[in-house]
Amino acid sequence: MLRTSSISTKNFFEKAKKKILISENRYKYLIKIAETIAKKYRKNELVNLNFICINNSRRSQLAQVWSFFAAHYFNLNIRSFSGGTEIGCFNRSSIKTLQKVGFSFQLNNFSHQNPTYQISFEGNKETLMVFSKLFDDTGNPNSFIGIMTCAVSDENIPFITSANQLFQLPFEDPKRADGTLRQEEVYLATNRRIAGEIFIIFNEVKQLLT
Repeated sequence: MLRTSSISTKNFFEKAKKKILISENRYKYLIKIAETIAKKYRKNELVNLNFICINNSRRSQLAQVWSFFAAHYFNLNIRSFSGGTEIGCFNRSSIKTLQKVGFSFQLNNFSHQNPTYQISFEGNKETLMVFSKLFDDTGNPNSFIGIMTCAVSDENIPFITSANQLFQLPFEDPKRADGTLRQEEVYLATNRRIAGEIFIIFNEVKQLLT
């Protein structure tokens, strides 16, 4: 079991929304995503979210993990998935920044290229299996709300026919800090940003369903 922090995941999640600055347009877009999720939830009482980026290595994985946590926190039947347009690996710095805020990683299947992990957190018996994969991997649902987490131009967005709806919610790539003295700081900031915005989305969904 790989865990390197005594920080409460719940604490980090709750404080993240207060520590990030969000423009008015960005906030409105988060609410739009929440409204779409709530509408789908009312019909099915289940929603699949698929966070998509190019390599499924950093931002899409962080978003999936925080969505997994948020579903438990807000007691919502929302399942989180992630995938890429290419296969990479779950970036080690992304793993470390999640460990710093209380997530535990169990190495499930070792591979130098693309290890598989089971992620857990205190207070939840369920685990989340993560590894880098394509967005249409057989382990991902055929029907989902897609959320693009990397900043790709419209012409580079893959044709995702299985998405019920596709949203563009890009986050700045922490990869820019790889190999620098600010690497840990930048990954933690990205972690906090994604956690905070996921909190806003799920909190709004919960309120709309109440």
